[in-house]
Amino acid sequence: MHPKEAKRQRTGTGRIAHAGLFDSEILVGVDFTKNERLCELLADEQYYPVLLYPGEDAWTAKKEGFAAEIGKRRLLVIVIDSTWFCSKKMIRFSTNIMSLPKLSFSGDYRSVFTFKKEPSPECVSTIESCYYLLGELEGAGIIKKADERESLMTAFREMVKFQLKKENDRIEGRLPNSHACDWKYSKKKEIPDYLG
Repeated sequence: MHPKEAKRQRTGTGRIAHAGLFDSEILVGVDFTKNERLCELLADEQYYPVLLYPGEDAWTAKKEGFAAEIGKRRLLVIVIDSTWFCSKKMIRFSTNIMSLPKLSFSGDYRSVFTFKKEPSPECVSTIESCYYLLGELEGAGIIKKADERESLMTAFREMVKFQLKKENDRIEGRLPNSHACDWKYSKKKEIPDYLG
């Protein structure tokens, strides 16, 4: 997790994902090449570490040979939690994680993060990334059913719905403006049916 995300986003999607995922950890920094905890995890032979990152050379849960590559080791997935802009810096400095095998999605997903603009349609939030990845790993039989998976998306949808409702309350004058640029956003937000 980028330090800015750790400091400013107390209820960011990385923190919500961490709260919902058993056996997960948050490591804060920009350059992880000398991060003691990460280096310890990467050196532990019980794990097969991968970086959740797209690319032509990336594994997917459905790619032939991936389960055999993991073997009897535990899959250790490193997920970068940051803004898209800041994540580029983390990737550039953290050569130890960029040298890991990459893991990506086989599916084509779209974000339900309706109150936040992503750089492109296929960019999904940290919590959505974890949700979709768990689903693909379960479907391929690489991991056992993750009971906490559905709670990730439930919590995320509730957060998005809450944000949209509060934005509408602000637009309708039930809440005060809290940011200098609030005047730019004066059109009520539609709350999609899939948010419940």
